[in-house]
Formats: sequence, C-alpha cells, structure tokens
Amino acid sequence: MNYQIIRDEKLFLNFIDWLPELKRNETYYVSLLARSKYHQAVGSDKAQVKRFTATKDFLFDKVKQLECELGTYKYKGVGIPQEALALYISLNPRDMEKACKSALIRFAELITKEYNGYNPHQEVLSEIQKSCTRKVYFDLDFDKVDITETLTEIKNYINEDCLTVLRTRGGFHLLVELSRIEKQYTKTWHQSLAKIEGCDVKGDNLIPLPGCTQGDFTPHFM
Repeated sequence: MNYQIIRDEKLFLNFIDWLPELKRNETYYVSLLARSKYHQAVGSDKAQVKRFTATKDFLFDKVKQLECELGTYKYKGVGIPQEALALYISLNPRDMEKACKSALIRFAELITKEYNGYNPHQEVLSEIQKSCTRKVYFDLDFDKVDITETLTEIKNYINEDCLTVLRTRGGFHLLVELSRIEKQYTKTWHQSLAKIEGCDVKGDNLIPLPGCTQGDFTPHFM
C-alpha cells in the first residue's frame, strides 16, 4: 500500500489550470510536511518530508511521484502515518534568477566558516522559497471561524470578484487577487480584513494544495 497524496484528481487538475501562468524565470515551490497537529506520532508541527519546484506542466507528475510505499517517509526513524501528511504550494510564483543570486551570496557566507553540516541542495531550495518578486495573490488564513458569517463580513470591505476561497481542514484561506481590487478598496482592504476575528497568517504564504492531502482532509475551492 502507498501513501495517497492526490485525493481528488479532478480538483487537483482544475487547480493547476487555475494557477497563474509562469514567466520564463519562474517556478512553483511545493512542500510535503508531516504535522503533529494532524497526528501525534510526529513530534514536530512542520517536519519537512519532501520539497521541490515545478512548472504547471510537470506539477501533477511530480506530486504523483510522492506516492511511495507507506512507511518510507520517516520522522526520527519511525514511519510517518498517512494522516500526518499535508501538501502545500507557494501560490505566488518564485523567481529563479533572484534565487540564484541569493544562493550565491548564501554560499559565499557558508564557505568562509567551518562546515557545520549544511546541505547545498537544501540551501538552494530555501532561497527559492524566499524568492517571490511577483505577488499575484495575497493570502489570509482564517481558522476556527463560522465560514458563512466570516465571508459575509469580508464582503463589506472588498469587492467579491477579486476573492477566491479555499476550504481547509481548520477553516479557509482567502486569496485576494491584487490586480482586481476595485479602486475604492485599495487603501483600506488589508487593514480591514486583517482585523476580522480568526484571521491568522497574512501575506505570501504556502497554501494547502486543492485536491491533495491535508491531514486526511481534501482542501477545495468553495
């Protein structure tokens, strides 16, 4: 038996189509995590299991390759259960050119000191993760709220047609398409939405990948 990362293939493929088209220098960053809040067998809330980059053309295949035999993902030598896994993606594209320059600076810093166990491959991936230069969406994460009531309040502060709502295990992510915010809201929307009860993380975040696993839940657009 294998891990099931893709839980709803249609939802996943529709999400890939929905993603912003990439420019020549861009990619998406994807991270498979094991989380203690989903299963107590994992001792860390965000234990990194796998991470990689992908363009839209290869995203499905790369995620499918994560579905290896159960127990081969390990935390401190113990097999990670299916229920602990959650797959995330950077909604905004990452800039490979910027990441390359940042990685060179990082390596220059590292080689001036005694080797401390760093992994060059992981260092590069970390720089890619941080290399957002084109923000298509702003993400607000709402947890443990009444979704209907919260969405009703949200619509008082911003035009509805710039919003996409991603239902998650603990609540929802509100994805604000920045280029579609109407003029009357441009100076007030961020402050107003950030003050709504239940709003947690704000900005350029990793989001659970629709159609894929999130602690035995399937995230999906509402």
